[in-house]
Amino acid sequence: MSRFARAESARISPATSFRLLLAIVAAASLAACAQSPVGRQKADLAGTSRQATAERPHRVAALYPRPTNRARPSGDAVSSTRTGSHGIASFYSDTETASGERFDKNELTAAHPSLPFGTKLRVTDVSSGRFVTVRVNDRGPYVRGRVVDISPSAAEALGMVDKGLANVRLDVVR
Repeated sequence: MSRFARAESARISPATSFRLLLAIVAAASLAACAQSPVGRQKADLAGTSRQATAERPHRVAALYPRPTNRARPSGDAVSSTRTGSHGIASFYSDTETASGERFDKNELTAAHPSLPFGTKLRVTDVSSGRFVTVRVNDRGPYVRGRVVDISPSAAEALGMVDKGLANVRLDVVR
């Protein structure tokens, strides 16, 4: 019998064929992981985000005007206040605030982009002269040109419920 005929007549045991199949599947899965498109996508995204950052810098300052501090005479009755900013105010309703407390439309509260929670603000309607003191307990507004969002009860006190928006001046009380 020739060597070739002897090799054909020899059979592979089922256990050996199972091991061989398992080795082939393992090798194929490892090869697939090495060429995973997810890994390439992450690498591609990392490269483009760096380029995008260099080409278009993030401009938060354009959305939120800087507070301007005005020097007041020391004999002034409101020497503990400072002017925060001028801009457009709107009112809102939500279910939960960024500070974690539940939103109550009957409280005099406000959302400001940068002031610490608990800060007292005097919001003065420039056209009517009416003002209300609110407590900052939320973040926002997220609309360009707006400096503060106030609760519906504070909006009612300012008389801006019908208008929806008002030109206001913000003074930090404490």
